[in-house]
Amino acid sequence: MSKKSRKKSSKTPSGGRTAKKKAPKTRASTQTKSAKTQRRATSKSTRTVEKAASHKAASKRLNSSKLASAPAERALTEGQKAPDFRLPRDGGGVATLSDYEGRKLVLFFYPRADTPGCTREAIDFTRLADAFTQAGTAVLGISADPIKAQEKFRDKHKLGVPLISDETHEMLEAYGAWGEKSMYGKTFLGILRTTVLVGTDGRVAKIWRNVRVDGHADAVLAAATSL
Repeated sequence: MSKKSRKKSSKTPSGGRTAKKKAPKTRASTQTKSAKTQRRATSKSTRTVEKAASHKAASKRLNSSKLASAPAERALTEGQKAPDFRLPRDGGGVATLSDYEGRKLVLFFYPRADTPGCTREAIDFTRLADAFTQAGTAVLGISADPIKAQEKFRDKHKLGVPLISDETHEMLEAYGAWGEKSMYGKTFLGILRTTVLVGTDGRVAKIWRNVRVDGHADAVLAAATSL
């Protein structure tokens, strides 16, 4: 065999050995990637389970909150003593139940200032303000809006009835105007459009729940006049 042939022959085994050395590295790299993929899948699965568990716990907390508030929706009944209150009102100062002692009093609870239904309702009570006065009846509007929002609402629509702010929901709950509501398939806690007529004896004479705005103020005036 010539010297050139021997050199070529010696390179071939060497090349084969080089190929054999690279092969294990390739397998190791594939195993490492596979292990990382498995860890990612396991981590993602764990996060999904944890997220589902967290969502379930949040739902339970919301349900508990709803159940706790449910009795408040029907706590007040006609003939009961009207719950006392002391809350800030538009223009400064506070409004209390004792301020209207010996007079008939209408309390209309509305969900939110300057929304279509609440605006129409407040305007209707303003329109009948003089008639309520002649019937010896005071009128107060209550929502959870802050005082600044109430004053902006009053000025924008030239409302003539005092507006009370109950941001803590204490009065709303006491008068049964805070509870479960539903919209677009979702259930949540909020203000239930409610009106309460208190007689001169300080007791609840009539309660309107789930109020429909159209004609409501006129119906309340009729009830106050006949009381």
